[in-house]
Amino acid sequence: MIDQTFAEHFAADWIAAWNAHDLEHILAHYTEDFEMTSPVIPKVTGELSGTLKGKSAIGAYWTKALQRAPHLHFELISTLLGVNSITLYYNGVRGLSAEVFHFNEAGKVTRAYAHYAGVVG
Repeated sequence: MIDQTFAEHFAADWIAAWNAHDLEHILAHYTEDFEMTSPVIPKVTGELSGTLKGKSAIGAYWTKALQRAPHLHFELISTLLGVNSITLYYNGVRGLSAEVFHFNEAGKVTRAYAHYAGVVG
């Protein structure tokens, strides 16, 4: 079960990694075979399912995303706890955003789902 301390540490570290545009630090939060689902994936990669699998594919996607948004900055609004998952609600490059993270026993993300308010482009 995820506790408040773990969730707050993860949130602060994840936001800091993105705000530093440090892809290696960002990817350190995830398992090698994690899955990422986002409505932006089809627009950036052409993968119509909206889901990518593995650090290699997702790292390439996030490299493109960071290049497209050189001034990317996330501001954490709230951290929500679930059962072996957390949701980060934040203000980002696409406005209000939420990402749901599912964790394994080692505290690494195995699946993540991105959600955005309004039009995704």
